[in-house]
Amino acid sequence: MILIKRFLLLGLVAISISACAQSDKKSDESKNADSTIEQIQLSEEEWKDKLTEEEYYVLREQGTERAFTGKYWDNKKKGTYLCAACKLPLFASNTKFRSGTGWPSFYEPINETNVGEHRDTSLGMLRSEVHCARCGGHLGHVFEDGPQPTGLRYCINSVSLDFTEAKKEN
Repeated sequence: MILIKRFLLLGLVAISISACAQSDKKSDESKNADSTIEQIQLSEEEWKDKLTEEEYYVLREQGTERAFTGKYWDNKKKGTYLCAACKLPLFASNTKFRSGTGWPSFYEPINETNVGEHRDTSLGMLRSEVHCARCGGHLGHVFEDGPQPTGLRYCINSVSLDFTEAKKEN
């Protein structure tokens, strides 16, 4: 009798866990379905023709520019930062902050749809790589040591970005 009760209890626990996992999966799928973005897919040759050598190295080969060398690490102008490869808006200047790292840093993207993340275990570290959701271009990494309100630091390569200055109001 005790074995039957244990078996039933374990079965109920397994069903509950499975139901929660399915619920989370459906929630993630619906979130992604609501926030889909049209993908740009080019061959590597097409990307090589479209991008400079440095852009290709960073955006397509997950490279990193040297700290304090990029054109936007110290940019203080108001405007919007776009993906250098496909021009998708990624970050607003009002979320940029001085992190001291030598790369442009932001505490949040323009929206959750335009910037994707995935796990990066290169160089013996566990990090979250961020990429452009439209073209898949490597932007940099996100860390949990940023300022409020998010506590995040999106550490982005300047070469992965273009900048559109905001129009001055009269």
